[in-house]
Amino acid sequence: MTFMCFSATCRFREGVRNTSNRSKMSFPSPHDRSHRPSPSADQEEEDPVDQMISRTGCGELHNAVQDCMAEHQDWRKCQAQVHTFKECMMTFQKTRKEKLTKEIMAKTTS
Repeated sequence: MTFMCFSATCRFREGVRNTSNRSKMSFPSPHDRSHRPSPSADQEEEDPVDQMISRTGCGELHNAVQDCMAEHQDWRKCQAQVHTFKECMMTFQKTRKEKLTKEIMAKTTS
């Protein structure tokens, strides 16, 4: 039996079979970004990006940016939150750079 599929109707050499039962299956659309599976016990670990941001001390500011974006759906309306988060991250990076520089200098002088 040769099987060929065109559109929603699949044809066999012996006849035509309608595959409309496929529409009854419950598959989420790959374009539907609103559905997220509920986390199971082993999926409850935090997102790596959120983990990195929380280590900077800027996690609350990052959440404020995300909340604003969710509310307004327009990044231009969240510039105050973005600016505050950016300043926090820049301060963290500057402090981290100074610390690493001191550690490198201490190792080279030892």
